[in-house]
Amino acid sequence: MGTQITIEDVADALGVSKTTVSRAISGKGRIGEKTRLRVLEYIEQNNYKPNVVAKGLAQRRTFNIAVVWQGDYSLVDLPFFQRCLVGMSEVTSGYSYDIIISMVTGDEISNLKRIIDNHKVDGVILTRTLIDDKTAEYLLRSGIPFVAIGSSSDEKIITVDNDHFDACRELTSILIGKGHTKLALVGGSQNHMITRTRYEGFLKAFEQAGKKLDESLIFLNQGNEQRLTEIVKHLAEKKIDGVVCMDDQLAGYVMSICRAAGIRIPEDLRLASFYNSNILENAVIPVTSLNFDDRKLGAVATRMLMRLIDGEAVESQKLKNYEVIMKESTK
Repeated sequence: MGTQITIEDVADALGVSKTTVSRAISGKGRIGEKTRLRVLEYIEQNNYKPNVVAKGLAQRRTFNIAVVWQGDYSLVDLPFFQRCLVGMSEVTSGYSYDIIISMVTGDEISNLKRIIDNHKVDGVILTRTLIDDKTAEYLLRSGIPFVAIGSSSDEKIITVDNDHFDACRELTSILIGKGHTKLALVGGSQNHMITRTRYEGFLKAFEQAGKKLDESLIFLNQGNEQRLTEIVKHLAEKKIDGVVCMDDQLAGYVMSICRAAGIRIPEDLRLASFYNSNILENAVIPVTSLNFDDRKLGAVATRMLMRLIDGEAVESQKLKNYEVIMKESTK
């Protein structure tokens, strides 16, 4: 009969109802074991492939998940999202699931709300967590299964993330161990949980080393290149040991500023980053940084979500898949 047969064809051929065929395929509902085996044997022999829509109706599933991406992303955020998405796609394909991308910006979550209200997805993955996280709060109220990539202070939210705290602590500890104790820290928005986590890892390294941290060298909520230019020139004049940037974009800015101002790396100012990317890999001066397996992160988040969709109990995870890469910028 080929691959185009339908549930109706199977039912007619075996003299059973379409409901019986659906129950045999889904494994749910009351049906005799002999009948179930008969149906399964028939569809295997005839290479029957259930229509996804029909299968979804039988199991009350859409076979879609939503992946939420922040609308205020910058171009340097795209590689992280792309690598996560590759890992997610590798897992969803094994479950015959598809991915719907939903953009949210700040408190504007109407796109995501419409997808969920119209029952277009079975679960959601958030790709960023915030201190004041309206998206996560909405998902909790909606009752839909979801997993957040990042950390959260709300224990009701299931999260998975790379162990940024330990990674940042380890890299900072290595720099302190080399005698670089007068370190500046430059970071982004304090509303992002990742900023808090990286900051705490930086502080912990000083605490463990028994060294006093100079709070005047902490610069958060940065992103404006003009303001960063002022900061970098000021730090170079103070003859500090080095600058640690919380991400690759900030590190890229600092390198450009130093080049334009004639500040040499590492002779005049050492530089390290808490996140590596193509920006740093292609830099003239190789930058000390942290490598993370974002593809694995996306895959783990998706497996966790599929288990939640299946009604299983799932706990938050921290992945120890990071690598400290020491390069010329901190010599």
